[in-house]
Amino acid sequence: MNSAEAGPARAYARYALALLALGNLINYLDRNIIFALFEPIRRDLGVSDTQLGWLGSAYAIVFSIGALFAGVASDLFSRRAVLAGGVALWSGFTALGGVVRSYWQLFATRAVVGVGQSSYLPAAQALLADYFPTKGRAQAMGIFWAGLALGGVLAVYLGGVLATRFGWRYTLMIVGLPGLAFSLLLARLHDPAARPGPVVARRAAPKFHLTWRAAIRAIMPLLVSLALATAAWGFLALFRNLPADTDTAAFGIIAGIGLVWTVLKWVLVVLRRPHAGPTGAPTDVIDEMLDAAALVLGTPTLIWLFIGGALTSAAMNSLVAWSTSYVQRELGLTLLEAGRQIGPIGLVAGVLGSWSGGRLGDALFERIGSGRVVAGALGFLVGAPACVVMLLINDVRLFGLLFFVTVFFYTWYNGPVAAVLFDVVPRRIAATVMGAYVFFIHIAGDAIALPVVGALSDRFGLRPALLSLPMVGLLGGVILLFAVFTVARDMARVREQAA
Repeated sequence: MNSAEAGPARAYARYALALLALGNLINYLDRNIIFALFEPIRRDLGVSDTQLGWLGSAYAIVFSIGALFAGVASDLFSRRAVLAGGVALWSGFTALGGVVRSYWQLFATRAVVGVGQSSYLPAAQALLADYFPTKGRAQAMGIFWAGLALGGVLAVYLGGVLATRFGWRYTLMIVGLPGLAFSLLLARLHDPAARPGPVVARRAAPKFHLTWRAAIRAIMPLLVSLALATAAWGFLALFRNLPADTDTAAFGIIAGIGLVWTVLKWVLVVLRRPHAGPTGAPTDVIDEMLDAAALVLGTPTLIWLFIGGALTSAAMNSLVAWSTSYVQRELGLTLLEAGRQIGPIGLVAGVLGSWSGGRLGDALFERIGSGRVVAGALGFLVGAPACVVMLLINDVRLFGLLFFVTVFFYTWYNGPVAAVLFDVVPRRIAATVMGAYVFFIHIAGDAIALPVVGALSDRFGLRPALLSLPMVGLLGGVILLFAVFTVARDMARVREQAA
């Protein structure tokens, strides 16, 4: 690319970054708005903390599984189509949550929101990795991931303000509908890896072979466990003298066993299957997924990122989910006061933290190959102690200060770690691996943590339940540091394969 072309290309890359970051803000706004509405939903529908936690898990489980397939679709087809379709789907069902009449109807709408949002992260980050091939990648990812903090805390603020004035039902409608218009902008975004033209499947993509029979066989243990879990839930619901939420807990345990069984089945398939190699192109969706799994299991850096990411996701997302309820119950604030207390503070802290983490990751990367790993892990190693102190005090102002510190350091993680993932993965399969990463960290992280915190809160109180989260985040930061010893070798292997 000559200098005349470089300027417009850089300008368009910045435009794409701004658009995708805005989409991520809408993503996390629509995702987290339900957490800000926990208290009015609890009163209106008469549900327990455990059931509230399962609202988050309904989203997280479906989101995680969907991200795996969305990553494959992003590598095989138009990433613009995946993005635009996903945004339209989740926005519509966020708004639809405002017209439900029961807990299970709300549960179902949140699950469909998870389907839509599962498409966004793999496709968007794969696009950004193409727009920012090497230099500035961590900073670009940091700006993109600022949407997590911005959307999360904006959900807290808007949830408090809108729900106080209009109620939780109209709040879901108000925040959901704008995404439908935004999806039209994404449909026109240029994809550097695709031929120019309308949003269609890539002509050069491998043929997409996936029969219903093959898909059912692949997830048969999960389907069987879901059927058994549903039967157990219905049977236990007949007994009125059982402890509250026994039926819900049984459903979660049986379904969880089926999920673990399914994952182990796929791991064994991958371990017995030779890897296609750096130049082999997968012929169908199953090959694409197996190639991604084999790459993860054969790349030590990715193993540390996946495990550390699950723990940090559990710590961060559960804290965000329960923070509004916490300040209302433990600090005595109203819903409106909670939104005004947490929202602006988290907004500033999240933006500064995401930007600082990306900048620090790129700066350290210029000096040492493991610099981005260090920057990502450091945020949780510093932020976790601040989070412990924050949860032990009763002063509202001091809580606000420590909430700022916690969010600032916790949001260092996203940009550098996302950049590391693309550093150690071949471009042809990058979105699929990102989808696998999103699947794992949420299914093994917040999908478990959210109802566990709810159950602990029902038994011991919300403060003791939340105090477990900083320990989980600290452990995640320590595990991420193990990637320091493997990332240089894994990056070198990718460069050799590309040569």
